[in-house]
Amino acid sequence: MEKIQIIAIIASLSFLVYIGRLITKGKLREEYSIVWIICTAILILFSFWRQGLEIISRLVGVYAAPNLIFTGTIFVIFIYLLHLSVVLSRLQQQNKTLAQEIALLKQKKESDHA
Repeated sequence: MEKIQIIAIIASLSFLVYIGRLITKGKLREEYSIVWIICTAILILFSFWRQGLEIISRLVGVYAAPNLIFTGTIFVIFIYLLHLSVVLSRLQQQNKTLAQEIALLKQKKESDHA
């Protein structure tokens, strides 16, 4: 094993442990952790199986393996950003509805006391 391979394995495993700690402390929800765990598992896989990236890039038709990494990463980031945008839109709508309901309850409370 080469030095860079060992460093990549240690870094990936450390990141996986860190994700686990964030989940157990309640700072990262399980639904969002799945993406991070899958990405880390892929990093660990290619850290052990160095030729795998070359093989997959040839199968897909990409000439240089690093280009496959960048293309795949950009694609995953766009998909994840889209997902977060949908979640954010839903939360904004829920906050608006909640604020309106609170305002109505306050108005009702004030009219009951008057």
